[in-house]
Amino acid sequence: MKTSSAVQIDAAAASVELAPSVKWALAGLSLSMVMASLDTSIANAGLPALAHAFSASFQHIQWVVLAYLLAITSLIVSAGRLGDIIGRKRLLLGGIALFTLASLLCGVAPTLWLLIAARAMQGLGAAIMMALTVAFVGETVPKAKTGSAMGLLGTMSAVGTTLGPSLGGLLMAGLGWRSIFLVNVPLGLLNLFLAHRFLPAGSRDADAKRANFDYAGTLLLALTLAAYALAVTAGAGQGHFGSLNMALLLMAIAGGSLFVLAERKAASPLLRLAIFRDPLLSAGLAMSMLVSSVMMATLVVGPFYLSRALGLNAVMVGFILSIGPVISALSGIPAGRIVDRWGAPRILMVGLAVMVMGLSALVALPALFGLAGYIAAIVMLTPGYQLFQAANNTGIMMDVKPDQRGVVSGMLSLSRNLGLITGASVLGAVFAAASAAPDIATAQPEAVATGMQISYAVAALVVVGALAIALASRRYASRQAPREHLERV
Repeated sequence: MKTSSAVQIDAAAASVELAPSVKWALAGLSLSMVMASLDTSIANAGLPALAHAFSASFQHIQWVVLAYLLAITSLIVSAGRLGDIIGRKRLLLGGIALFTLASLLCGVAPTLWLLIAARAMQGLGAAIMMALTVAFVGETVPKAKTGSAMGLLGTMSAVGTTLGPSLGGLLMAGLGWRSIFLVNVPLGLLNLFLAHRFLPAGSRDADAKRANFDYAGTLLLALTLAAYALAVTAGAGQGHFGSLNMALLLMAIAGGSLFVLAERKAASPLLRLAIFRDPLLSAGLAMSMLVSSVMMATLVVGPFYLSRALGLNAVMVGFILSIGPVISALSGIPAGRIVDRWGAPRILMVGLAVMVMGLSALVALPALFGLAGYIAAIVMLTPGYQLFQAANNTGIMMDVKPDQRGVVSGMLSLSRNLGLITGASVLGAVFAAASAAPDIATAQPEAVATGMQISYAVAALVVVGALAIALASRRYASRQAPREHLERV
């Protein structure tokens, strides 16, 4: 029960009113989050149309998604630190400007490879926007309203992801595929005005200013991730893993090894490797990567199944793809409450088990009931994902020291993005190979349906692997005292 002083503090916090300038600043930060999240999913609904427009194969067209994710993954860990060194407002304005310019280039790109290059530029801008919007909250709003502001940005992220497929389908149906990128131009200009006019100038941290930015670590991480993505993507449409793939994979392993060595010697490392001493933390990050790869596969495989196998138009494809993100946004808060009541370890297992059932339903139900079966399976899969997310994030963060939460949170974001890349490339390759068609964009409906079933069967096995990791980590936790590993970080 709260004391009278605590109640008075809560009442005072609730009575804090935000100044108009602060509200406009939050509007600018929210718009930054919406734009960056929107373009994570808006292009997925357009993949079949893009494949047709550029006469491109599946393994080539999926780089429209991969380039964006790869750029975000390689920079999001270091964007916050770079903002400390050169100034957050200056970097955020640069990120918004880069994102807006890249969106314009995407919309006018005459070739697929120029589109992919522009998407990579767009991803760099999005990484800066995603990293710095959260960092700006502490400088923008009173402490009593920090939680509400963080919740607002989280909601905006979900709204952007949710709007992506449906908005993309509507824009393509009315204005063509170029409009899904050009829509960002007026939004970006508005965002630039709000950020420039209302965000505080801020100040650079003195210690960060003196420290050296880890350019070597950032470059090695980006090259490693690029080599990995190329290794699992090159030749995917033909369903083979040849000498080029092996060479790229060896390059990724070598790059990862060099990255570890560089981080050990760096005065201001991009990643603090000591956090991996905690087996429970490592298990949580591994599960995050595996589950994220499966959820990304639903956004890559789904559009081709819905358009080619079921014959839906772009508007309907976008609408069906938005069902999952809508359910995700609606079930996020209830999932968190369930975790609070029943505990993270138990709900994590439940969430993974529900995901296995949902993926199994994606294999079986569409063949029996068509579109209704597909929707029913997605409705089953998505709440399981939210239960897992809430439980896994809580389990990872609850034992972390306050001064390590930023580091661990960054690693959690990185594991998720690595999973997104893996899902788009590896499970996308499984889909292309299982369809057994020279060009997935023109494959027969039966071939696409077969490829979808095999892809989701593999995805179910991936989640079973995550469930095995969860069981092993739970047995480990039952034999250990409360975690003390991060005390040594």
